[in-house]
Amino acid sequence: MEFDNDKSLENLGEKLGSIFSYFLFTTMLFLILTFTGKLQTWAYFHVMAITLLVVLVGKIIKRYLQ
Repeated sequence: MEFDNDKSLENLGEKLGSIFSYFLFTTMLFLILTFTGKLQTWAYFHVMAITLLVVLVGKIIKRYLQ
């Protein structure tokens, strides 16, 4: 018996996992910076923007190197 893999479900899982990991990393970074006193006037959205910028730069470099 052969079972076909559902590629759309696999792609959805990868995208949801990436989004979850992004928010988990951003939250951990925000909490670490808050508890160490490095953030004084910045909000969570500022940390999100910086993390998103790092992700986008990484994707651009990855595409450039291929």
